[in-house]
Amino acid sequence: MREVRIGKHTVGQGHPPFVIAEMSGNHNGDLDRALAIVDAVAATGAQALKLQTYRPDTITIDVDLPAFRISDSHDLWGGENLYRLYEKAHTPWEWHRPIFERALAQGLTVFSSPFDPTAVELLESLDAPAYKIASAEIVDLPLIELCARTGKPLVISTGMADVAEVHAAVTTARAAGNDQLIVLGCTASYPADPADSNLRGIPLIADTFDVVPGLSDHTMGIGVPVAAVALGACAIEKHVTLSRADGGVDSDFSLEPAELAALVTETERAWRALGSPRIGPRESEREVLRLRRSLYVVADVAAGDEVTRENVRSIRPAGGLPPAELDTVLGRRFRTNAAKGTPLTWDIV
Repeated sequence: MREVRIGKHTVGQGHPPFVIAEMSGNHNGDLDRALAIVDAVAATGAQALKLQTYRPDTITIDVDLPAFRISDSHDLWGGENLYRLYEKAHTPWEWHRPIFERALAQGLTVFSSPFDPTAVELLESLDAPAYKIASAEIVDLPLIELCARTGKPLVISTGMADVAEVHAAVTTARAAGNDQLIVLGCTASYPADPADSNLRGIPLIADTFDVVPGLSDHTMGIGVPVAAVALGACAIEKHVTLSRADGGVDSDFSLEPAELAALVTETERAWRALGSPRIGPRESEREVLRLRRSLYVVADVAAGDEVTRENVRSIRPAGGLPPAELDTVLGRRFRTNAAKGTPLTWDIV
């Protein structure tokens, strides 16, 4: 089975789900709030915190032509100018070090999505242990190659991408000498409808590209990620905020800390429940197995007495003949005396 090591965590099917809490723009332009999110994430048991590293000028340009505005019909950001939106949402360069330091002090693995070479340079200076390729950047093969050449694991989101685009991204990383790849199924709508999640594609990602599969999820709640783990997702990424009521660019589809804690608990529970592809009793069932039904003598009998429904019945516990043998033994004779409570076996009839 494929495995990828990020920081102190091994990500793969033999390990609990790797839960990545995405801060994104939920700091709302306040460093103290960003640090409070770090503390809240650490308290949930999530393994990792992720940022997004860009400036408005490195991700777009400051113009207000129609192509640079989000469609009016968009649920969250309708009519927004791209530059202004990214100005609100970006995490300032100078915040990265204190956020990284706080996360590391809290035991979190912390990394980021770079959106251009200057972001990679900054993150390398902070010794980021991995790089996330955002869905919209999956077609930026030079960026993927640059990140891959650092030798750090890549987490690649596949929102909007077709098979050829995912193949190109994976092939680019491998051609750069990097095979430490986690590829996330993703629906790039905000919030996403669970009906668009296509979770059955997760094992297809693993088989088609020979990578560790996961899910970057923008649906509400935790049901979709739990289901994804049941289908083989080894990493789960969800946006997180202190409170949706506080507002912010991503708050509407972000989890609050208590919800993130539930996600950590329930995805691990789903992973533990997977077991192996076999049918049969479990070791933990041994005591209850001892108590299931079998045929017992339920009234004192003497040698020569006929076996009847009055003196032999199917009852709990086990130990006697299977209940299916009742018709076989009815009408036969007891070979020996037998007291009430004696398991019925072939040697006494």
